[in-house]
Amino acid sequence: MSTVTMTAYDKLLLDYKPRPICTERAYKKAMKQVEALMTKPHLPRAESEMLDVLAALVEQYESIEHPTPKTTPGEMLAHLIEAREVSQAEVAKATKIPASTISAVLSGERQISKANVTKLAAYFHVSADLFIADPQ
Repeated sequence: MSTVTMTAYDKLLLDYKPRPICTERAYKKAMKQVEALMTKPHLPRAESEMLDVLAALVEQYESIEHPTPKTTPGEMLAHLIEAREVSQAEVAKATKIPASTISAVLSGERQISKANVTKLAAYFHVSADLFIADPQ
């Protein structure tokens, strides 16, 4: 008789059951799951992977049903700071990006460096593409 060992990710699949998002109802459910994971300050690997899967499904649905308007990387950073209800100082401390740099990006005085794009994307659990200026 064999015993099946469930990993932490397998256990998450029992609660989250990620599926393609095709309706507004499914979208809202997925967003609740994403928000529940994002409220945790440090995610274990399994939960971080689940967040990545859910975020990809949400992003796919939003790109079709709720396309993101053209925004600058600074505007996106401002939006994410507001949505996560954190201060510029908290973002600076967590990402080790100087507060003056974050302030300069938000005011449009400077662009976000490649190194800082990576740090911000990891902190906010979003695609780095959100912080890269569209050349058009």
